[in-house]
Amino acid sequence: MILLPAIDLHQGQCVRLLRGDYATAHKVADSPLDTAAGFQGQGARWMHMVDLDGAKAGMPQNAGIVCQVARQVGIHVEVGGGIRDMATVEHYLEQGVSRVILGSAALQNPAFVKEAVGRYGGQVAVGIDALGGKAAAQGWTERSQVDYIELAKEMEQLGVEFIICTDIQQDGTLAGPNLDMLDKLNRAVGCNIIASGGVSSLQDILALRALGLYGAIAGKALYAGALDLAEAITACQQLPAVPPKTRRALEDEAERYFWKGELTPAIVQDGSTGEVLMLAYMNRESLIKTLETGYTWFYSRSRQALWNKGETSGHTQQVLSIHADCDDDTLLIRVKQTGPACHTGKRSCFFKQLTPCGQPPKPIDEEAIPNGRPTGTI
Repeated sequence: MILLPAIDLHQGQCVRLLRGDYATAHKVADSPLDTAAGFQGQGARWMHMVDLDGAKAGMPQNAGIVCQVARQVGIHVEVGGGIRDMATVEHYLEQGVSRVILGSAALQNPAFVKEAVGRYGGQVAVGIDALGGKAAAQGWTERSQVDYIELAKEMEQLGVEFIICTDIQQDGTLAGPNLDMLDKLNRAVGCNIIASGGVSSLQDILALRALGLYGAIAGKALYAGALDLAEAITACQQLPAVPPKTRRALEDEAERYFWKGELTPAIVQDGSTGEVLMLAYMNRESLIKTLETGYTWFYSRSRQALWNKGETSGHTQQVLSIHADCDDDTLLIRVKQTGPACHTGKRSCFFKQLTPCGQPPKPIDEEAIPNGRPTGTI
């Protein structure tokens, strides 16, 4: 699951609201740019920005700040608030914003949503804000009688891939997300669902991940110190109990681990003993296949092709968990190993012992002679 820290903008400042009430706005940080850079430094790859003034006015009011963050901070930005025409969509995307969120337009102008999605695909999301199960618009100042699930189904028919769902009653309360509402929505449509509103703790993040959601937005809990961003991102990176349900979600999960190059080393460890079994390399596709199937797939540098561990030998590796290191450039995969992991027939590929300098060599282990070739020690 992807965690998106949030910045809500009101009159150029970072603020938080309680249940969407503009009268409750209070400043939570000094600089949107510095705040975004801080999120990046803690490991965030995506962030969520809302132009609160734009949502109320029906046109962007803080676009300059949003675009500055998108251009200057190395983080994907999604933004909502006052995006009601194609010119605004185009402007944001041209200025480096990764995804725009259409909110009121979903209720008031579905033809515009269809046109935007048809032109920009997954770079366009829809925000569904609900109170008592009914969708709201105009910065939550207008209520409708449209059921939030029926609206989501309509958006799915228009080709929408991403839906940001906010329970207005929970937003800004630190009372926990509406898990029942989110679960029903996630089951009702095939879209990638991003949860918004009420996140208060790491336990909330784990509960959302257990639902198999694409992502979760955290705001007030981060500013209040109730949620540690780096810790929450680490929790989101663990293999979910419910796998991501769309190919796009898997691609976005995999993207963060290939920022240094096309290949990432993967250390494979026995989940029951902790023994290191092998080292192999993954590209995006092999990681996605591993997440899809629950069994390890790697990329062969010599053959330049994907390979599935155990496909011919039957010595499979069922994935128990996947963790990334602190720099997101090495993966640790804990597995349930069937048979030996090494092609030589050894349990582990790491059976050749090296002797540190200044110490006498140890006798050759006769068990460590694959195919009759002595390996010795140094």
